[in-house]
Order: sequence, then structure tokens, then C-alpha cells
Amino acid sequence: MRAEHGGGGNGGANGTEAELSDTLKTFGAVLKALREESGLTQEEFAVRVRYSAAYVAKIEQGKRFPPADLPGRAEEVLGPVAVKVLTAAAKSLTRRAGLASWFRQWAGIEEEAISLYAYECRAVPGLLQPEGYARAVFERNLPPLSQEQIERQVCARLERQELLTSRPNTAFSFVIEQGILERCVGGTTVANEVIDHLLLVGQRHNVEIQVMPRRQEEHCGVEGQMYLAETPTHQWIGYTEGQRSSNLITAPNDLSVLLQRYGKLRAQALDCRATVSLLEQMRGAL
Repeated sequence: MRAEHGGGGNGGANGTEAELSDTLKTFGAVLKALREESGLTQEEFAVRVRYSAAYVAKIEQGKRFPPADLPGRAEEVLGPVAVKVLTAAAKSLTRRAGLASWFRQWAGIEEEAISLYAYECRAVPGLLQPEGYARAVFERNLPPLSQEQIERQVCARLERQELLTSRPNTAFSFVIEQGILERCVGGTTVANEVIDHLLLVGQRHNVEIQVMPRRQEEHCGVEGQMYLAETPTHQWIGYTEGQRSSNLITAPNDLSVLLQRYGKLRAQALDCRATVSLLEQMRGAL
């Protein structure tokens, strides 16, 4: 199984992914049955395990990888026997999950985050990709995807972007390399669509978009892209990707390093106002 590439929108798209989807649906069905046996609605269960009802719904539907601490949180709610069942189901998921499981967990973390930071040097972040760009990314995937797979991936990516509007109290920060925008993935029309979309999304009060200029002698992002999320309990979690690999970062020492680097990147990039000016200049030059 591999992680899908193209900027923080990462979930596998091959046969092993289908196998993972089946096991996720099974886990979700087990959780739903145990919850209903306890006489709880999704909303009641969500409050007691301290997750949102929307997040619980997606776990039960097999659309989100369950967080590792879910069985522990559910013990007082569902009872020790039910937790043993959930733990066994979760272990089965872990054995089959492979690399794509990391993004399924990250997708759930995104949905709960109160702060979400992203630095991208490879592609427009998934949360900021307009449809034309997302489609261009998936159409150029190797090995090639079927048309059905492309449509499914595009729809999933666009669905994720609803976070920007459904989470108005979440602070989103994006630092994007200028070279990504100049690459013109998908052609000039798509490149213009990207810039227009960034200008539009950047107007939201909870979204900051900064471009890292092409020439910047002081640059601390040389080790690659990074994503950081602050949970409702004020814990930080990181996420990184490579070729056919991805990783969640939870060690405090490592997170401290990433937070320091991201803070420096924000200082080194153009501020939001200067970014708007650059994007408008680029829009006219394409």
C-alpha cells in the first residue's frame, strides 16, 4: 500500500487500500453495534468519549481510522467486555493498515484540530487544491489510476476541504513554496484556478496563506514538508510524507523541533498581504 501524493491528501488508492476499507467498515460496524447495545446515540457516545459526533459517525461508516485511544476512552461508556472486542478489532486493523493508515489517522486528527499548520514544498496542500488541480494530480499518478479511482479520490479530497468552512474556530496556517505555483501542474488554466482559489480562501478570517519566495537565503524548511495539528486537549501531533511513505510524529522532542521550524518558516515567508500582492502579480503573468 502506498500513500497518495499531491499535498497532504494522503490515502492509498490500490487494491490493498480496498482491503483496508473493508476492515475499517467492519470495525465501524462493531463500534456501532456496541454503542447501540449500550442504548446511546452517536451524539451521546461522542460526548462521553470526547470526540465530535461527526468524527464518530465517520468511524462507524468506515471512513476514518479509529484513534489509538478510542478503546480506552470507551471503557467507562461501553464496559470492559466491549472494550476487549474493540481492542481486538483495532489490532486487526493495525496489522493490515500499512502506510495509508497513517493518513487515515491524520485525517481524523485534522477534523478535531483547533490549530492546523502546513508547509509544502512539493505540491499545493490538499486542503487548498481546487478541483482542477486535484484532478490533474490524480490523472498523473503512477501507476495510473482508473477513471473511477480518479473520481473517487477527487471527491474525497474536495470533501476534506469542507473543514475550512465547517471549523470556523480552527486556525489554519499554510506556507507554500512559490515554485509550486509556477510549476503549472495541469496547465495554465489550472494554474490560474489555483491562484484564484488561494486568493479566495485566504480571505477567510481563520485561514492564513503565505508564499515562500523563490529566493530566500534564510530558509529552515530544507528537510521537507510538514504538517502540525493542535488537538482540543492542546497536544501537538505532526505528519510527514515521503516517496511511498508517511509517518505520524508524537514524540515531544521531535514536535518541538517541527514547531520551531514552522515558526521560523512563517517569519521567513512573505506575510499575508505581500502574498496576496505576489499572487495577483503571478495571476496576471500566466
